[in-house]
Amino acid sequence: MTRIVLVAAAVLVDPDRRILLAKRPVGKSLAGLWEFPGGKVEPGESPEAAVIRELDEELGINVREPCLAPLTFASHAYEQFHLLMPVFVCRRWEGMPEAREHAELAWVPRMRLGDYPMPPADLPLIPAIQDHI
Repeated sequence: MTRIVLVAAAVLVDPDRRILLAKRPVGKSLAGLWEFPGGKVEPGESPEAAVIRELDEELGINVREPCLAPLTFASHAYEQFHLLMPVFVCRRWEGMPEAREHAELAWVPRMRLGDYPMPPADLPLIPAIQDHI
């Protein structure tokens, strides 16, 4: 039986409707690919709480739960596990995002998301994001 890994991610949208992508660093799986920031949901933690924690750890920004709106989800079978990822849109946060755990960050116009190589689980999210942001 394949284990399910629950991960939560955020689509951060700036006032110009650009979306923040984060490049996975060397040494991590899928290094060099661009992703939406987020991470694993810890036992007993809600997806919203995981996104808030991960955005603080990875980007140094403070997000409040009312600022997270459910957008879509990803379900993807990798070789070693099945990823289930609720995705939230966030337009308000405190602080300036900085690459604390990623190789770099990029603010990308929504229609250019497809120009950035992404993990297989993230690719199906692009149309939903382009249609709703």
